[in-house]
Amino acid sequence: MGGGAGARTPGSFSCRWEFLLHCARVGPGSPKAAFALTRDGRPTKVQRSIFSECFCALGLDELGRATGESRYRREARVLLDAVVRWVREDPTELGRPLLAGATPHEPLAVPMMLLCLAEQLGDGAGGPLAELEGWCAQRLLRHLQRDGSAVLENVSEDGQELPGCLGRQQNPGHALEAGWFLLQYAQRRDLALAAQAIEGFMVRPFQAGWDPEYGGLFAFQDVDGLCPTQLEWNMKLWWPHAEAMVAFLVAYAHSREPALPLFQQVAEYAFQRFRDPEHGEWFGYLARDGTVALTIKGGPFKGCFHVPRALHHCEQILAQLLAEPGGLANKGPFGLLAQERPTPLIPPTPP
Repeated sequence: MGGGAGARTPGSFSCRWEFLLHCARVGPGSPKAAFALTRDGRPTKVQRSIFSECFCALGLDELGRATGESRYRREARVLLDAVVRWVREDPTELGRPLLAGATPHEPLAVPMMLLCLAEQLGDGAGGPLAELEGWCAQRLLRHLQRDGSAVLENVSEDGQELPGCLGRQQNPGHALEAGWFLLQYAQRRDLALAAQAIEGFMVRPFQAGWDPEYGGLFAFQDVDGLCPTQLEWNMKLWWPHAEAMVAFLVAYAHSREPALPLFQQVAEYAFQRFRDPEHGEWFGYLARDGTVALTIKGGPFKGCFHVPRALHHCEQILAQLLAEPGGLANKGPFGLLAQERPTPLIPPTPP
């Protein structure tokens, strides 16, 4: 597969349905998915990580569910198997050289994305992916360091804190996203993990990562309060706020307070700052003070994923909570929302 779109009519319905299936791979027989493609489906860039394959697998699996076509879900499983092989057995196919001076480490994003992928492709029902889900959950818990007070983005391969700026790095958005994945796992498999998921991965990282002066979540932090090395560390990015909204509603649905005020706090910021009231969609990149830094709505990293996924999840959870006896119907703005149904809970953007 790969490069097969040239024989198709670019605007045809069948091409749009099968674009990923025929164009995602960087070449015939390659396990790697392209990071970027030309408009007609030719690969232009590949990353030496697992994330293009993870997102491609999520999309193909969902496409299989929507169409009833099992071949899409089979291809998603092929990609999952490749990712698991690279992470747990042999990363050679990633094309990333093992440099003599590099510090071996595990980024939080790796078990986080694998847990998300295993949960979706396994339908939350266990089976052959139950072991993988458990492995991912335990690897995530390794990143909860300093007696549970801090989520570190990178730890050693045996789960220890690393020296230097690599070890001190924090990413509040990743902590929150990992938190709601972990909480969903706990609800299915091990309820004892729920408190760690909420307090350790959601509440504390949010409180530490929230800018007390201008509001919004910092993109990166240093756990010891030193200056982070990432150039964009004090920017406010779209996806951590989208993930925080989902995280706190998942947490509230599980254990109620204190998650609801935190959801309201981040949702108010997100809709005031990221949403474009004139042309719709969200801006992706804000300066520290909340002003728009980049006017693009999409780019190499901001695609059609975090915002629609977050709004869809929030709609579903809020609808369930509003329908419960004594639920959200009388809680602040949610009471008005309940009275105004069927108006969408999340305000729609203009067409």
